Amino acid sequence: MVTTETTSVAAASDIVSVRHAVRRRAVEIHLSLVDQTKIVTAASELARNMLVYAGGGQVTLEVLQDGVRQGLRAHFADTGPGIPDLDLALRDGFTTGSGMGLGLGGAKRLVNEFDIESTPGMDTRVTITRWK
Repeated sequence: MVTTETTSVAAASDIVSVRHAVRRRAVEIHLSLVDQTKIVTAASELARNMLVYAGGGQVTLEVLQDGVRQGLRAHFADTGPGIPDLDLALRDGFTTGSGMGLGLGGAKRLVNEFDIESTPGMDTRVTITRWK
């Protein structure tokens, strides 16, 4: 069983909408408070990055059922400039903005599964999953 929900990110207020949607879905599948916080934090950071660096995009949430195991997956897709060096972008301390450079690497550490694909000059797609 998979249920999905998509949210557009085009303004700062949409990051809050993403946070609320992720929290609501995490509560629905009874993730622990710690796991809820981890996936909400990762999703918030990825949505913020999408807005700041790509001008926005789409976030699609999926509630997953794999036998007795449940999970929450979030897909972040934008049509921004892409990331020229993924290894560098995932390194703690690297930033092209004014932040601390913990965004992508920090998001990766907060989830069970993390996948990123980016084509410079075209787009970036990040998928994160937290399992119960």
